Amino acid sequence: MHSRKIEAYKRTLKLTQEQREVLVGILLGDASLESLNGGRTYRVKIEQSDRHRAYIRHLHALFRPWVLTGPLEKLRTLANGSQATSWAFQTVSHGAFRFYAHQFYLHGKKRVPKSIRRWLTPRGLAYWFMDDGSMKSRQSKGVVFNTQRFTRADVEKLIEVLRIRFGLNTKVRHQREGNQIYVSGGSFDDLQRWLDSYLIPEMRYKFPVRRTRLPKR
Repeated sequence: MHSRKIEAYKRTLKLTQEQREVLVGILLGDASLESLNGGRTYRVKIEQSDRHRAYIRHLHALFRPWVLTGPLEKLRTLANGSQATSWAFQTVSHGAFRFYAHQFYLHGKKRVPKSIRRWLTPRGLAYWFMDDGSMKSRQSKGVVFNTQRFTRADVEKLIEVLRIRFGLNTKVRHQREGNQIYVSGGSFDDLQRWLDSYLIPEMRYKFPVRRTRLPKR
């Protein structure tokens, strides 16, 4: 597309409420924002492993008006010499993302916004979970959010949101790489209620399966 046409097209773009909610969730997760012009505009960069190809396609479809190309396959060499495939795409650079960059970044480092309690909706929570959540173990109904990139203060801020906004029983889980958020199995029903409408089928493997006890014979 010719650059003038691209610029004219970009002026027609406006984030929907759904896109805004999802954007908050994935920025708490793996998505990032990048500026190539000193902060006047930003673009969203999204990348997921090959296992999550269906999820990357889902996100691509959700942000399709903002994207000029399809997801691209990337091959990278790991520290042990093996190779891993991932899929990635990025949006156009646009002023609509500048607000999110100012909230989620400080001096180039990702942070948790002060107003995250107001912005994180059930939809955003679900996309955050699909990005960075996992089961604690196959024997537990608890889940973790991989928040190791954030400071302890930011993790505590997120724990407060999960407790007050969503009624979840959470605590910090210390890891070598940083701090995770652990959501107790006692909050299984509440968490399932918040997430169930938004998890795509291919990402439900991350969520624990309710286990029922059979009567003893």
